Amino acid sequence: MTLDIIIPVYNESELICTTLDRIQKIVFPEFISGVKITIVDDCSTDNSKEVIESFIAGKKNMQVFSLEKNSGKGAAVRFGISQSDGDLIIIQDADLELTPSDIPVMLQAMKDVNVQFVNGSRYLSGIPRPLSSYRRYLINRFMTWLTSILINVRLTDMACGYKLFHRELYNQLKLTENRFGFEAEILIKALKIRKNNITEVPVNYFPRSKGEGKKIRASDGFKMLWSLFKHSIKR
Repeated sequence: MTLDIIIPVYNESELICTTLDRIQKIVFPEFISGVKITIVDDCSTDNSKEVIESFIAGKKNMQVFSLEKNSGKGAAVRFGISQSDGDLIIIQDADLELTPSDIPVMLQAMKDVNVQFVNGSRYLSGIPRPLSSYRRYLINRFMTWLTSILINVRLTDMACGYKLFHRELYNQLKLTENRFGFEAEILIKALKIRKNNITEVPVNYFPRSKGEGKKIRASDGFKMLWSLFKHSIKR
């Protein structure tokens, strides 16, 4: 099977090369026959695009695209997927809050459990992690609990950026959310198709503060909540 790693980028010139370098060093499971990395610059206002182009020059398994206007994570991910063709797709944030070394674990879990969707979890036990914002934790726990109730599947971290899925499943979802509501939409639509088609895997998490470049804001939480209800109600 082949894997596409989709990386949405917005003003991450300081970290994107480190992210790409760590991906290059991953030892993938034997059942992964090829890996392509697609980076989508979401109209950054820094020099992210130039930094990326310099890093990937001459690397056949990496490609970069730029959106003409800032459209949000969901839009960048959808565009990246449209420019790729792998059997499996994983989303990798550019900011290294989530570490690429967890990707092989998620791939192996997908194969072992025989599901089409693997959700990363920053709250499942088994991995030591730095402490993070308690308010942000409570908001995420509430939305995760609500998601679990609405779709009748027990989750522990609906907002985690690490999501691995089969292209066959993705093609059925018809995603529309452009910004951070993407995480809620993809989970709800996937689990409406088949509830026992998902597993969660504990992942490393190194949270950033607003001053360190954290993009998500409190207002995004309300938008995610609306997305959650909207897609839960729709058939």
